[in-house]
Amino acid sequence: MASASERRTLVRAACPHDCPDTCAMLVTVEDGRAVAVRGDPQHPFTRGGLCVKVNNYEQRVYSPDRVLYPLKRSGPKGTGRFERIGWDEAVEMIRDRWTGIIGKYGPSAILPYSYLGTEGILNGLNVGDAFFNRLGATISERTFCDSGSCTAYFMTIGPSPGMDPESFKHSKYIILWACNTISTNLHHWPFIAEAKSRGAKLVVIDPVKTRTAREADWHIPIRPGTDAALAMGMMNVIISENLIDREYVENYTEGFEELRERVQAYSPERVAEITAISPQDIRTLAREYATTQPSVIRIGVAIERHAGGGQTVRAAACLPALVGAWRRVGGGILQLPIWAFPVKWENLMRPDWIKPRTRVLNQWRLGSALLDEDRLDPPIKSLFVYNSNPAIVVPEQDKIIRGLEREDLFTVVSEQFLTDTARYADIVLPATTQLEQFDIMFSWGHLYLSLNQKAIEPLGDAVSNTELFRRLARTMGFDDRQWQRSDEEMALDALDWASPALQGITMDLLREKGWARLNIGTPDTYAPHAAGNFLTPSGKCEFKASMAAGGNFVLPLFRQGSNEFQAGEPVDPLPNYIPPRESPATNARLAAKYPLNVISPKSHAFLNSCYGNLPAQLHHAGEQVVLVNPKDAIARNVGEGSAVRIFNDRGSFEAIAKVSAEVMQGVVVAPLGYWRDLSRAKATVNALNPGAYADLGRAPTFSDTLVEVAIAQPAAAE
Repeated sequence: MASASERRTLVRAACPHDCPDTCAMLVTVEDGRAVAVRGDPQHPFTRGGLCVKVNNYEQRVYSPDRVLYPLKRSGPKGTGRFERIGWDEAVEMIRDRWTGIIGKYGPSAILPYSYLGTEGILNGLNVGDAFFNRLGATISERTFCDSGSCTAYFMTIGPSPGMDPESFKHSKYIILWACNTISTNLHHWPFIAEAKSRGAKLVVIDPVKTRTAREADWHIPIRPGTDAALAMGMMNVIISENLIDREYVENYTEGFEELRERVQAYSPERVAEITAISPQDIRTLAREYATTQPSVIRIGVAIERHAGGGQTVRAAACLPALVGAWRRVGGGILQLPIWAFPVKWENLMRPDWIKPRTRVLNQWRLGSALLDEDRLDPPIKSLFVYNSNPAIVVPEQDKIIRGLEREDLFTVVSEQFLTDTARYADIVLPATTQLEQFDIMFSWGHLYLSLNQKAIEPLGDAVSNTELFRRLARTMGFDDRQWQRSDEEMALDALDWASPALQGITMDLLREKGWARLNIGTPDTYAPHAAGNFLTPSGKCEFKASMAAGGNFVLPLFRQGSNEFQAGEPVDPLPNYIPPRESPATNARLAAKYPLNVISPKSHAFLNSCYGNLPAQLHHAGEQVVLVNPKDAIARNVGEGSAVRIFNDRGSFEAIAKVSAEVMQGVVVAPLGYWRDLSRAKATVNALNPGAYADLGRAPTFSDTLVEVAIAQPAAAE
């Protein structure tokens, strides 16, 4: 008889989610079953901790609600009625329907729809790109988050990893800007706390006194969508009071004189009127930031989510060079360390297979596309969804649902659970969880490459995304080597193993240890732009962006490798403040009907809509709430615990009011991630949000939304 130790194994894995932490995990397996998932205490960044979303991941794997077999719809769309079928029947149905659609309308009548439901290099953002590029389907332009930020960042600094997150321990002045670190980047917090213990000052700029803001030395509430004005006001003070690092500016920047002229229009008094931050606080922030070195700015994804989000990031990215913060370890700006990872994106996407003039459709237009509001030629006749749940995460929710209800729309969804989107599918395909698949992981929050090793065999008939597209390729008659490789062969092809960043890192090392830090310097020495060396066309930090001459663009990484049909609108080469579209200051007529600005940050217990159906996370999150300032609550006769309706012309949803002075007057907060089918009135906050783009990179405008709040009417008795 085998001993207990012989039946028990420990497997090294990595969290799959769209989160900057990419935690190293240890999976305990007994007799082929995962019995525990915990953090790896040896990992220098994640240090053995897992967040509330993932610390019981084995319960997600073995949830009785898992989709484990292919399903075929057996009732009206949206009812969630399906019957079990086999994989052969499922892929044959897909092939037959697609063949008919292609014959009548062409392949661009098929739309793939995905994002980062899993974040691995193999199974994540680009896993289906090669297949759909080979098929000739419409290209899905994916700009859920950081696309506008990336466009702006590239224009200013280039594809630089920026600050090492671990180097924050050396910072003396830390600004967390639109970033709730404790809820959405938890494992970065110890490095910030270490800096604080050494005397660093922590400033949080956010309309809400978040969990992170409560721990700050100074919380600065700001009107949503006005962050660029604050950054411009800071530069006004820094330049007018001669607090710049003149030598750094002269040697390593472009466009200073033009920037100096631009910021003259942003006096602290004018900026105070825009942001609701006092002139004295604006001056204090600017002076302290400039003179307390090394200073650092960490921008969150929310900073781009309004009409002027791109220019906000441009302005914030100019600040470190203006004061010479880049000179020292612990100084600069942190956006996405992902740019340090030598991934061969083209091997994943295969842009060489894209036929010229292939249509590009942005994911924010899904509702309009499915309802054919834009008179597409050809119309969308089939939707293939994987790694995403658009019924919850996409704005204009009512349009999405009406589109998914179309009987002539052939919808296929690959999923782990019967999500709000999957309920409208014609075919549902079972997807593996991270414990059931092999993957190799980058991170957008630290500098460690991680290997996720398969801990258990897939449950039921679930398959990984890589295997899903192998099967689809085989069914469609594609015999390219692209789909004949094993997952490990794909991993070897996906990275530039000869890159200096991977020197000494091998697959054998990753199997043994689980992770390895990229070779780009230590947290105690890494100062990537101490002597300039920016990755812009000029090699300098470009206050005046030369790339702006080409107009607005989305990185090809977010559009299956395509660079055709870029937006191309004119872009101001200098940072500027672009006001929100929906605010009392810019749209008084709309504000007369809907005077409150709703923002929808990430939930502490959910990851987008992941975990919005699981008992432990639902218990932690509680029922959908909306935070309302006491003065706004009194004006509407709303009390603590009142059931309220939040609405505008686009839609409505219901929630429980939480009256709190931690949110600014004129602002209400409704965390994202609750499932529509499990919510009051069968709607969530994205029923209210617009499908409009921000100024750069076609970023979303979740935080640029006016609403009203009223006591909900009791449901009529049946």
